[in-house]
Amino acid sequence: MSTPSEAQAGRHRADGTATANGGNGAALVKLIDVGKRYGAVIALHDINLEVSAGEVTCVLGDNGAGKSTLIKIIAGLHQPSSGTYEVDGTPVHFTSPREALERGIATVYQDLAVVALMPVWRNFFLGNEVGGRARMDIPGMKRMCKDELLAMGIDLRDVEQPIGTLSGGERQCVAISRAVHFGAKVLILDEPTAALGVKQSGVVLKYIIQARERGLGVIFITHNPHHAYPVGDRFLLLNRGASIGNYEKSQVTRDELTGLMAGGAELEQLSHELEGAGGTAAEIGRSMEEDVEELGISAQPDAGTDAAKATRQEGSSSP
Repeated sequence: MSTPSEAQAGRHRADGTATANGGNGAALVKLIDVGKRYGAVIALHDINLEVSAGEVTCVLGDNGAGKSTLIKIIAGLHQPSSGTYEVDGTPVHFTSPREALERGIATVYQDLAVVALMPVWRNFFLGNEVGGRARMDIPGMKRMCKDELLAMGIDLRDVEQPIGTLSGGERQCVAISRAVHFGAKVLILDEPTAALGVKQSGVVLKYIIQARERGLGVIFITHNPHHAYPVGDRFLLLNRGASIGNYEKSQVTRDELTGLMAGGAELEQLSHELEGAGGTAAEIGRSMEEDVEELGISAQPDAGTDAAKATRQEGSSSP
């Protein structure tokens, strides 16, 4: 995989300091041939992933593709069974999420880990209270919360309002701001747009770009290529624990990414089976076949991993 472009490497943080891919010029996070076994079950197999400062790496896959297992490895919850996990060019063996957090790797899960009835500022500092829990600097925390949210472009009416009164997109953005405030260098976002409408998804994508422009490396986990492509710099596609493609943005179009996600060979086979059934099923099959042709699913990108190329060859031989 080629190195980030000069434009990406030259991005600047909001405070004006230049970003860098770690202290020694290495990627912030890098996985090399990482695998994970649970007994006889192979959850991940030979996964390669790279996250640099000022870049968004999108990990795409349907349910059961291995996205959750990958998150847990990067976040330090689980240890890989094989391969190498590097942070700033140094191999690491995290035994807990706290160790990963101390190295600047923060994860925002779908449930967000917020207390709905607590005010926004209280959730922002939950577990990291200024002055300690016994003598908290409440005015200072409210001010810092407000300032940090404003720096990310979030202008709340009142940080005293319960966080449960915010929209799903706003809660996601508060969680992102919290991770940035407490020193995250790498931000892992677990399906942040999965339960959101079109407008709120757009809000979250806007703040992902904000995090990238502040110099963070972002790992965006999603099953939606239409959300991933506009903000992504790199794309890793997973299927049943294996990589079926690893691309930079210049190597793949949105239609090709959608086609890889949809699984052209599987859709074509299903459409043929439905057509053979006759009646209404045949009409549905013909409609699916038209959709496959319209998306250009059979036209796959030239670049990618050996696994992706093998998948494409297998697909081309399918009926």
